[in-house]
Amino acid sequence: MPRYQARVLVNLRSSVLDPAGEATRSAAFRLGVDGVSKLRIGKSVELELEAPDEDEARRRLELLSDRLLANPVIENWTLELQQS
Repeated sequence: MPRYQARVLVNLRSSVLDPAGEATRSAAFRLGVDGVSKLRIGKSVELELEAPDEDEARRRLELLSDRLLANPVIENWTLELQQS
């Protein structure tokens, strides 16, 4: 059965405040890094799975992303998928 590598990138929706991103942006300024006007923090989830074909792999990953990896109320996600 084919094996697929995937990366799910999860970010807060633009309408949601990001306190961790703001704290990091402020810390960057204190470190002397100028010019950072916006900084938002997300997460990257990497995984491998076996599936009969790419469509089924994508279906499974979309289910995981929608129901487990991201909170659809406040987060968006994108999927990167390739056969390994």
